[in-house]
Amino acid sequence: MEGRGMIHLYYGDGKGKTTAALGLAIRAAGSGMKVVIVQFLKNQPTSELAVLDELTDITVIRGKEGAAFSFSMTEEQKEQTKVIHSENLKAAMDLARSGNCDLLVLDEVVGACRRGLVDQLKLQSFVNHKPQELELVMTGRNPAQWMIDCADYVSEIRKVKHPFEKGIPARVGIEK
Repeated sequence: MEGRGMIHLYYGDGKGKTTAALGLAIRAAGSGMKVVIVQFLKNQPTSELAVLDELTDITVIRGKEGAAFSFSMTEEQKEQTKVIHSENLKAAMDLARSGNCDLLVLDEVVGACRRGLVDQLKLQSFVNHKPQELELVMTGRNPAQWMIDCADYVSEIRKVKHPFEKGIPARVGIEK
């Protein structure tokens, strides 16, 4: 990859932030770029992981403590999740700095940061001093102003209507 890598921010309360990020990841891998995806606040199996596992130029790093949503975690689960997220972020930063990553997707890092489950200062320092060629994507709800300010692409994905409001749970292959 040549030139300056850009920073993308996909945020909002609508469906499609991760989908947009993963679509970009697949496009990048299809062009020969090395892609690293770190999923924060997620550890349940999802359908897209089956496809991503088959792509040799995409590495997925994920995990958190337990199955609970972050807002219902115990303090112990939050601390354990923060340790896991810190290790995952460090692994991704190391890959990016070593040149083994052209596109880095930090999926749901916005929420993890807002909930104190990832070190915001470490993340902000990395974003502000990322390798020049690295393309970086961050996703989540309610980003800090510094995230909006540093991004080159800012896309707000707003929910207008969603089947969950009618009691329809997430469906395999569509939402999970």
